[in-house]
Amino acid sequence: MLYNSKVGTEAALQVAVERLARVRAEIAKIIVGQDDVVEGVLICLLASGHVLLEGVPGLGKTTLLRTLARALQLKYSRIQFTPDLMPADIVGSMIIETSDHGAKFLRFQPGPIFANLVLADEINRATPKTQSALLEAMQERTVTSGTTTHELELPFLVMATQNPIEMEGTYPLPEAQLDRFLMKILVTYPTRAELNRIVERTIQREEATVSAVLDRDAIMEVRSVCREVLVAPHVQEYAIQLVMATQPEQREAHEVARKYVRYGSSPRGAQALVECGRVLALMRGRYHLSLDDVQHVARAVLRHRIIVNFDAHADGQTPETILETIIQEVTAHAAA
Repeated sequence: MLYNSKVGTEAALQVAVERLARVRAEIAKIIVGQDDVVEGVLICLLASGHVLLEGVPGLGKTTLLRTLARALQLKYSRIQFTPDLMPADIVGSMIIETSDHGAKFLRFQPGPIFANLVLADEINRATPKTQSALLEAMQERTVTSGTTTHELELPFLVMATQNPIEMEGTYPLPEAQLDRFLMKILVTYPTRAELNRIVERTIQREEATVSAVLDRDAIMEVRSVCREVLVAPHVQEYAIQLVMATQPEQREAHEVARKYVRYGSSPRGAQALVECGRVLALMRGRYHLSLDDVQHVARAVLRHRIIVNFDAHADGQTPETILETIIQEVTAHAAA
């Protein structure tokens, strides 16, 4: 009986790995390079989280989510955040309708948040009130209108983007709201070879088409397989140590954190390290979480959960440089 269950688990693992490989192959037809971004968005989708992308315009952030929606046969919507955007423009509103007999009644008209993949474009352009309407839906996965609560259909992923260069007239996300994102991924410029391929594809007469390779049920199956990935005590300890090393008031804090960090990562950071690591382990064809998996996702999981102090700004330190030092030292101790 034990042998059969093991064979069944191995088969489920194989199917999940093949499915994810097919999704990535479809995305690669449209998106050139950006492997870390594609991997991060898939990890967040399978770990039931949301992702924040930061990068200059024109790097394919919108195209990525639209391509993913086609490959996974999921409902996609895009919300362009502007200073005059209202919460009702996101979640929906009550509208008055008239029946055939002339009687008036209220009906809830769902907003663009009622989709599986939601692109919140330039989220830092909207007012805090509007941002919080989106973030409530992200956290609770429900929308309340009047006395009625509407469930959002799973899977549900919000991919928010923000532009790091035009900061005038923007409302940066407060730290408590940033913490709701499972990962923050930095989208960088393509290399010379990648840019060459992008231009070649632009010149081609025929546009590549994306085939639907998975559906909602298949995604939920892959998600349940991710939850089967085993976490050994020493790997769990490593994830906890990484988070505690960022918290300046802790005894286990790294000296760099004591000097440059005002607030370290919340407990959500430790949960996210393990959840994202488990999905990555599955993508790599394993049923157990390794130290390398946690280390690989650590920067994307922790960079938006660290708030630096004035000394860090004065000395040219950023969350990136601080994390680099902490991860290297904690990993060296864990491997010893």
